[in-house]
Amino acid sequence: MTNTDYYKANDVILYATHGVCEITEVAEKNLRGTPMKYYVLKPLYYDKCTIYVPVANEELVAKMRCLLSVADIYALIEAMPDEGAVWTEDENERAEEYKEILERGDRTELVRLVKALWYHQQLQRSKGKRLSCADDRFMKGAEKMLYEEFAHVLDMQREQVLPFIIERIKVKEKRGAGI
Repeated sequence: MTNTDYYKANDVILYATHGVCEITEVAEKNLRGTPMKYYVLKPLYYDKCTIYVPVANEELVAKMRCLLSVADIYALIEAMPDEGAVWTEDENERAEEYKEILERGDRTELVRLVKALWYHQQLQRSKGKRLSCADDRFMKGAEKMLYEEFAHVLDMQREQVLPFIIERIKVKEKRGAGI
């Protein structure tokens, strides 16, 4: 199966750190002086952008991922309380690690990243401080990727995602406590 056999126009995918995108067409374009076949992507939550992914560029196409199913999202939410946080004290090492996590787009790793930064944010607040700019950027990037995907798949607004996650976790905790 070639890449053009796998993705087609109107598919909705997750693309790298750009979030949820619709493939508006798979078409030949002459963008750099040579005709090439491209996936033409439109981010669903940022309509002022069009992304052209060369079909023959395996590295870029590998950043296109199918969306999770509803069941996968529920399972991920259920597992959130048990997921460990991804924390590295050294700021430069942490930045490199978080950058790689965002690029891979593994949802479990994204959850761990958000969890670590949320806990760190609470610690900083207790000291009257804020997250570093880099940590804040990584947290927002991971949340964007997760919340956009969850919102699209679960047919809700992005603003509804965090309250939904919190409620699902509370329900799980009540079931676990036998309430």
